[in-house]
Amino acid sequence: MFQAIPLSLGQLSVWHDIRDLPPARRHEPNNAAVWRLPAGARVHDVRGALGALARRHPSLRTRYDLTDPDAPRQLPADGTATAVLDQVEADPGDPGQADAAAAELASRPFDLESEHGWRARLLTHGDGARALVFVKHHIVADAWAQELLRVQLSQALAGAAPQPAAEAPAPGPAELAAEQFSEAGLGRQAAALRHWERLHAQAPRTALPHRPADRGSALQATLRSGPALAAARVLADRAGVSTACVVLAAYARSVARLCAEGGDEPEALTVQLMSANRFTPRWKGLVTSMNQWAPALLPLPPATSLVGLARDAHWSSLTAFRHGMHDVTAVARLRDRAAAPEPTCAYNFVALPDGARTAHAGTGAEPGDQSPALRWETPFTTIGPRCYARADDADGVLSVRLTVRDLGRDQVAGLLWDLHARLLAEGKTA
Repeated sequence: MFQAIPLSLGQLSVWHDIRDLPPARRHEPNNAAVWRLPAGARVHDVRGALGALARRHPSLRTRYDLTDPDAPRQLPADGTATAVLDQVEADPGDPGQADAAAAELASRPFDLESEHGWRARLLTHGDGARALVFVKHHIVADAWAQELLRVQLSQALAGAAPQPAAEAPAPGPAELAAEQFSEAGLGRQAAALRHWERLHAQAPRTALPHRPADRGSALQATLRSGPALAAARVLADRAGVSTACVVLAAYARSVARLCAEGGDEPEALTVQLMSANRFTPRWKGLVTSMNQWAPALLPLPPATSLVGLARDAHWSSLTAFRHGMHDVTAVARLRDRAAAPEPTCAYNFVALPDGARTAHAGTGAEPGDQSPALRWETPFTTIGPRCYARADDADGVLSVRLTVRDLGRDQVAGLLWDLHARLLAEGKTA
């Protein structure tokens, strides 16, 4: 009989978000990526490299005991991976074939109790391997871990000599859970709860508007702009903080403007920040889901510049990330007891491992196109916060994808273009 192990705190956060999804939405925790393979890659080599990844990373061989939804467990990693890698002959003249395969594979939910939470499809031409479509459940890997897998696969196919540490089995989520539920780990969880209790007592009751005509809607749009990234970097240099903090400051100011509805803008917002929780060497390269939402209180004095707001955002973010590894079930109980208001919005500036590149499939932007553009998309998932901005600075542009519920198209476009205008206006004078 298998020994059940508690979920790590990151896995538990994923479960907290998905446990009550109806059958028609159980595919929404899936994420698809198209990995272009090095020239000359052969089918046999790709299969071997992918198998080696599965043997090295326990998360790719983990199933779950979800019999009791209130006490989910992870099972010890299986000795072998059972995910299916199928193979399809691809038409070199059809660039959309990989994206279509990704959409099809991602639309099928995983049964986490009976199968490993990933699948892949190899697009071939003769004996050559052109692209690998990789689909995983979010409980298996977050964005950082997914990019680690891609980089390691590419290195193996390029014949890069592995580092000695890379040849040994990597730690998995079971080892992380053991540390998190040790005496020291439980002490850190208790400190996080005390922090959230203090934050909830101070949280402003600032809410996004609700218009009757927008109820039940789900919208997504992505703004891409090279000039906005250049302006954000100028402001970051002046403030002495990261580009992520500058974009967060502009986003928070634009959200506050939307909340005002013609009145005075709020002087503070509670924003959910995505904490990667990869701040120690032991866990930085762990393949699992470690992301957790960490609320931060952001002051927004009316006359403060983006430079000043970015500095405040920096310190608020550090405080939130310090307590980012927490038991979401205990935090939810705390929020209920305190009748704490929901955070107004959510923000995630996606960080990637060294050497990683993000492919912005489906944005409609050609490589090297840096001109400002707004593209409307159909959201694959609406799990999580009501107003969620996911930003990155890959490919030489600032990309901000805004996914919302119960807001209008004019409000979404207005928020994104307002963010863009603020960056450009202050970046030019910085």
